[in-house]
Amino acid sequence: MASSLRISKLLKFINTMKSVFAILFCSFFFLAEPIFAQVKKVEVVQNSLGTYTLLRDGKPYYVNGAGGDAFMDKTVSCGGNSIRLWGAENAQAVLDDAEKKGLTVMLGLWMPPERHGFDYSDSWAVKDQLEQFRSVVNRFKNHPALLLWGVGNEVDLAYTDFSVWAAVQGIAAMIHEEDKNHPTCVVTAGIDAPEVQLIKETCKDIDILGVNTYGDLPALPQKIRLFGWEKPYLVTEWGPNGHWEVAKCSWGAAIEQTSKEKAITYRDRYVNYIRKDSSMCLGSYVFLWGQKQETTPTWYGVFVDGKSTEAVNVLQEVWSGVKPKNWAPQITAFELDQTKPESSFMCRKGAAISVNLKVISDQLESLKYHWEILPESEFTKSGGDAELKPEAISVNMKGNASSGYSFKAPFQKGAYRLFVYISDTHEQVACANFPFWVK
Repeated sequence: MASSLRISKLLKFINTMKSVFAILFCSFFFLAEPIFAQVKKVEVVQNSLGTYTLLRDGKPYYVNGAGGDAFMDKTVSCGGNSIRLWGAENAQAVLDDAEKKGLTVMLGLWMPPERHGFDYSDSWAVKDQLEQFRSVVNRFKNHPALLLWGVGNEVDLAYTDFSVWAAVQGIAAMIHEEDKNHPTCVVTAGIDAPEVQLIKETCKDIDILGVNTYGDLPALPQKIRLFGWEKPYLVTEWGPNGHWEVAKCSWGAAIEQTSKEKAITYRDRYVNYIRKDSSMCLGSYVFLWGQKQETTPTWYGVFVDGKSTEAVNVLQEVWSGVKPKNWAPQITAFELDQTKPESSFMCRKGAAISVNLKVISDQLESLKYHWEILPESEFTKSGGDAELKPEAISVNMKGNASSGYSFKAPFQKGAYRLFVYISDTHEQVACANFPFWVK
């Protein structure tokens, strides 16, 4: 009797396990199979004339990309087709959202730079990082929104240990081992001849060179060839002149372009350098499709407090070929006491200062003006590391657009900037700032 009971229990257990196995098998088949079926193979091809093309699902794919995952709907409406992530922390949600909107993603594998304390001569640390990235690659390699892998970002900025390139190669080789459907791209801070040679010699599994460049972008197509890079490249960050590339006041404050000046810069660099290099350049990611504090809160973002600047108008026009119906306001003049920022304007504490501001817009009467004084940022960092916006000082601006404006300087000596933000009724904004010194 006991023996029969044991046999009965054993048979019941076997049948239960069969059911569990069947459920697991079906779950895997029905849930995993569609994901694999949706994979879009991406590859780099070169024709007989030497021209490189990025193919996605067998079709040419030119990257009109936005750096960051903010305002994705605006990316789509402007004619953009891809976004760039620097790390994989929120990758699942972003990839899913991008797929729904018809966008692809350059997914970054964030390699901590040497300046953050990572030792690329530490073989154990490098191996551990590689295995962490392996799990990321295996998790997302079959996502239909994935376009390519970004291996690191500016690991060459202020570095001294060339072992980092061996680590880059190890990661790129691992990606090729685990993922046969997506290319690899290493991203550098600018470009120079010795570095190109190091990458060519060490990083054989890198398919695309990604270059972050700003004021030097017009020289990039020539430098790519002059320095001997033979594979294709992407402009992985680009935008206005960098804060390290512009004229400075006598106390060291960098002079920022107005939103109108930036818009002119965006158009020129896209049309005459990025798009024009059709034989080697696979496209670009504009920086930043959002807003951040870096030297100032307006320097690199093409949005301000959720409103789009004229740069967005320009990008829509060059990406889609369609000029926006409504154009952002344009600042054509911004002076303090009839001087320009390059003059290193100084004043006494509490002095009355006149402001000459001229604006062009289709709806001048509806524009709203916001003024702000910020102390010059004393905590600027390198490589886009996080910065805090200085605390604003209230400004009592008197006057109007027709008669002119005036305000009183702060009563604390030091370096400041006067900011103006001019908004229209279409969620667009023009902005500019003027650095000055209170004696």
